[in-house]
Amino acid sequence: MKANFDTIINDEKPVIIDFHAVWCGPCKAQAPILKDIAGELGDRVRVIKIDVDQNPEIAGRYQIQSVPTLMIFKSGAIKYKQPGVHTKQQLLNVLTTIF
Repeated sequence: MKANFDTIINDEKPVIIDFHAVWCGPCKAQAPILKDIAGELGDRVRVIKIDVDQNPEIAGRYQIQSVPTLMIFKSGAIKYKQPGVHTKQQLLNVLTTIF
């Protein structure tokens, strides 16, 4: 996953990374919001999910201490990192500053 992850975050369009865990209740609440964002913005943004239990090296690399944590990358640079459940409007507001 590491090689693919590095390729993905170096994309020119924003990439939302959802660091989550299958046992996490708030993560389950975040999932449909991210799906809605992906559907609304189409190919302007990419959304991927990283299970911290399955990918501890990536979670450690970005010091993920709680789930869900959302990060947004653009051209390999971290543009946003924040733990907790985000509303659709919060995410759209953040993305507006990144586009």
